[in-house]
Amino acid sequence: MPLDSTLLGVYREFICPGDLILSPEDFPALKNDAFLCACRGQETPHVPVWCMRQAGRYLPEFRESRAGKDFFETCRSPEACCELTLQPLRRFPFDAAIIFSDILVIPQAMGMDVQMVAGKGPTFPEPLKEPEDLLLLKPKVDVNKELGYVFKAITLTRHRIEGKVPLIGFTGAPWTLMSYMIEGGGSTTHSKAKRWLYRHPEASHQLLRMLTDVIVDYLLGQVAAGAQALQVFESHAGCLGPVEFKEFSLPYLRDIARKVKDQLKESGQDVPMIVFAKDGHYGLEDLSQSHYDVVGLDWTIDPRSARERTGGKVSLQGNMDPCALYAPKERISEIVKRMLEGFGTRGYIANLGHGLYPDMDPENVGAFVEAVHTHSRHLLNHK
Repeated sequence: MPLDSTLLGVYREFICPGDLILSPEDFPALKNDAFLCACRGQETPHVPVWCMRQAGRYLPEFRESRAGKDFFETCRSPEACCELTLQPLRRFPFDAAIIFSDILVIPQAMGMDVQMVAGKGPTFPEPLKEPEDLLLLKPKVDVNKELGYVFKAITLTRHRIEGKVPLIGFTGAPWTLMSYMIEGGGSTTHSKAKRWLYRHPEASHQLLRMLTDVIVDYLLGQVAAGAQALQVFESHAGCLGPVEFKEFSLPYLRDIARKVKDQLKESGQDVPMIVFAKDGHYGLEDLSQSHYDVVGLDWTIDPRSARERTGGKVSLQGNMDPCALYAPKERISEIVKRMLEGFGTRGYIANLGHGLYPDMDPENVGAFVEAVHTHSRHLLNHK
């Protein structure tokens, strides 16, 4: 789908509160490009840092904004998503923002009902049970119609962020989305989804291809709306073994990056892409050769080992254990220093090995960000 026709035309302009007309063509100039430079392996004045789930329940202002509101209704409100995306930037000097949304908007766009149930999490009242259930999914998804609210949120946020830092768009990866759609929600074993892989491999590949097609259009739409980088979350990589990963995850991750980059190249755009395959340490070498600019790492991987195994082919992102933020601030600083020494300062983006948890102290998040900036500047000044 060409970027310069259908996708751009749908949200060339939209009306925001106060009848302000915003366009994805006149964004404020970017003031801090450290994150984008690090994605491309270029020198930076400090190691850039952001956190997965940095817009989240650990912030009291987030809880106040979300109180009494349906989660997916919030996701469908560009104004609400913009506000939630900007909240952490008002507290912390993060070097990037990630748009507030959810990976499960894609199954919704394909025709599935997804609800956020209190105390349970995302729930599919009617999950996929057998291969014939694929007929219930839309054969072709119009991302402009079904997911235009995400694109509007990105455009609005790019304006409201005023060039302070880059804005990241994101998606769930095909296998991760497939597992949710079959399990009907979260799972510790993913046995229902993996049953499909072993009993219905052809139907599994059919579903993964369908998801890949939607994801490619969705990511291109996010770029057209103003996203300056893209992250693909393969959150359920760890429930696959190396053989299954190479058959049911890796090919589709590669297809997404290749197809998105090919389309962007046609319009002269270079948007960094990040792949994060949680617990997929066995696939590190393959991921570093899968057309992504950055490989995100969870906390189970040693920084020096990751550098060696990826051979300098990509930048790296991660990988502090989120639970380290429960430590005293002095300890957080020590952990960050050791992590930076392991990764080095070039081609590296500091992050957690997964998302922030709801009971974390915002002050400790601030200590993490400060430690990254302080220690990395010291390392850079003493090279």
